Amino acid sequence: RRRHEREIEMMTHIKKIDPKIHDLILQEHNRIENGVELIPSENFVSRAVMQAMGSVFTNKYSEGYPKKRYYGGQEFVDVVEQIAIDRAKKLFGAEHVNVQPYSGSPANQAVFFALLNLSDTFMGLDMNCGGHLTHGSPVNFSGIQYHSISYTVDRDTELIDMDEIRKTALKENPKMIISSLTAYPRKLNFKAFQEICEEVDAYHLADISHIAGL
Repeated sequence: RRRHEREIEMMTHIKKIDPKIHDLILQEHNRIENGVELIPSENFVSRAVMQAMGSVFTNKYSEGYPKKRYYGGQEFVDVVEQIAIDRAKKLFGAEHVNVQPYSGSPANQAVFFALLNLSDTFMGLDMNCGGHLTHGSPVNFSGIQYHSISYTVDRDTELIDMDEIRKTALKENPKMIISSLTAYPRKLNFKAFQEICEEVDAYHLADISHIAGL
């Protein structure tokens, strides 16, 4: 805690150029320190991460992939991204990794763009039942550009009813079903979701970012 406070106080350039922003940084720091943060992705990053995020790499935009960029001056950015890819592949035992999405939303958007056509039907958990914006919210690209069918939780048990999901899938014939776990505090039966997807010939997007340490 104290080290972060010292580092903020050492932001002399911000304090001199824009004291208001400096003060807001301090206030945000105090807000985090004096509360309990229940969103894993908003936890305090380490000193090393804080320094890396404030390094000269913040000046660089790098569209494309390592050794396949659209602009020059990418030789060091390519090395950094490849290191991140290799480490993530080793950590998760994955054959392929894309480390570019800054959050789950653009990651999910990439899946939509890759697997669906505009207006295709898909199923996702209703936001009021713990679903994510990208699982079919009408204010999100997923609910605007695609035909979203939401499944919900049982009113009595507050559990996802796999039998109802299967009935809906057989009726609506979605091209993709999302097994989502954003604000739903129970375990999901991924195997059951997969079986339903195979039965209706749909893609299965297992949005596991909240439970996989991502």
